[in-house]
Amino acid sequence: MYALITGASSGCGYEYARIMAQKGYKLLIVSNEEAIHDKANLIREEYGVEVIALVQNLGTQTAAKELYDYCKQANIEVEVLINNAGVYHDRDFLDDSEAFNQLIFNLHMHTPAMLMYYFGQEMVKRSKGYILNMCSITADIAVQRLSTYGATKAFLQNFTRSLHIELKGKGVYVTNVTPGAINTGLYNIRPWLTKMGLVLGYIVQPDYLARRGVNAMFRGRAKVTVPALWNHILLFFVALIPTCLLRLIRKLRIF
Repeated sequence: MYALITGASSGCGYEYARIMAQKGYKLLIVSNEEAIHDKANLIREEYGVEVIALVQNLGTQTAAKELYDYCKQANIEVEVLINNAGVYHDRDFLDDSEAFNQLIFNLHMHTPAMLMYYFGQEMVKRSKGYILNMCSITADIAVQRLSTYGATKAFLQNFTRSLHIELKGKGVYVTNVTPGAINTGLYNIRPWLTKMGLVLGYIVQPDYLARRGVNAMFRGRAKVTVPALWNHILLFFVALIPTCLLRLIRKLRIF
């Protein structure tokens, strides 16, 4: 059986691939970057498993069907689906290009949902399967400059919870991984802040997050939050901020 991991050329996606290889799964790893081939070679050398690397843009309306058709033609049976591919930014919605907005909507919502639709049906037929979706703490934080990122992750979070309930009785386990800050370079955090965050624990390494996510998935959990304590503290205080204060923060250009 195969584990399919999207966005596996770096960061958390690559760590998910390594962990699934450790567990003996054959891999289909997908990315829009050519570096996916180098990562496939590294995993083959380290774990001796079959790894298929596929370069594909998952930010289109047809991407999920194309990937599913590829697997059917190649006789690849997917037991584990890890929807990790995504993009991050902090920019006003109207300042983004039309192309970027279409990309983030497809990448965070349409493609993972349709991958779950296609591969989920195969899993239900076998009465066995695992799906892990990379959501985000921003799904519960509606603030400026994170409007598209947070809202698309909110869709994925809600969708994941619903499918967890729908499919658990059919032998398919769907898990939401909700991370805060991860040390992947994605957020452009200053080095000294990253170092302090790692020491205090509110920034985590991608391999730690991936291990927590995979463990939760195989235990059939609906959700795992990483790091749990700091994220819950953040959400508690964010919920106390009134909209008028958020408008003032924007007016003063604090954020």
